[in-house]
Amino acid sequence: MQEVQFDPKVLEAAFEEARRIYKERGFQRRMGFGKKLAIINVDLANAWTRPGHPFSCDADSAVEATARLLDAARACKQKILIWFSCTAFNENGLEDNGRWEEKIPLSTLHIGSEWAEIDSRLKVQPNETVFYKKMASCFAGTPLNYQLRSRDIDTVIVTGATACACVRHTVMDAVALGYKVIVPAETIADRIPGAIQWNLFDMDAKFADVMPVDEVIAYINNLK
Repeated sequence: MQEVQFDPKVLEAAFEEARRIYKERGFQRRMGFGKKLAIINVDLANAWTRPGHPFSCDADSAVEATARLLDAARACKQKILIWFSCTAFNENGLEDNGRWEEKIPLSTLHIGSEWAEIDSRLKVQPNETVFYKKMASCFAGTPLNYQLRSRDIDTVIVTGATACACVRHTVMDAVALGYKVIVPAETIADRIPGAIQWNLFDMDAKFADVMPVDEVIAYINNLK
C-alpha cells in the first residue's frame, strides 16, 4: 500500500486565509500573561512519547521543546509551579473508568507501569506534582483547579499530547475556569498528520494564546 504523503504547507495556506477572516471578525485576540504562572504538562508519559504503544506520538521534538521550557521555569526567580498528568487506570478491569474504554484502548494504560511514567527526558523534580487522570482534561475529576486556585495562579502554560484531545480539552476547561492560557506551539504532539496544525490554529482563534516556545521562554527569563 502506497504511503500517504502529507504536505503541511497546504494546511498553512488555508489557515492564512482563515486567520484573515477571523481577525476581521474580532477573533484571535491576545489574553497575555497574568501575575502568577504554572505549567501543566499533559500526558508526556512514555505511552505517548516513546515508540511501541497504541498511544505513541511523534513526540521527540515536543519533548525537547518542553524540556527547554521546564529548564527556564525551574531557573526562574519568580517561582513557577509545575504539574505533570498521565491518563492511567488500575489493573482491576478498569473499574475506575467509564465508557471511554469503548472508544480507545485504555486497557493498555496501567498505573505503575513503565508506560505510565513521565518521560525521563523531562527530569521531574521532587517538588513537582505528578497525577493520574481518567478523562481527557486535566481538570476532569482531579483536584488540579483547587491546587491552582489555592496558590493564586491565574495563568497556565499547557504542553503535551495530544493536540486534538487531552491538550485541547485541558485548554478549553482552563479558560472556562477563568485562567489565562498560553500554549507553546512546539511543545504539542499528536499521532496523525494535520492534527497539531488544525488544533493549534483553532485554540489560538478561540481559547488560548499559541506562541513560539522561544517567546514563552524569553518571557519567563525576564520575570523578576
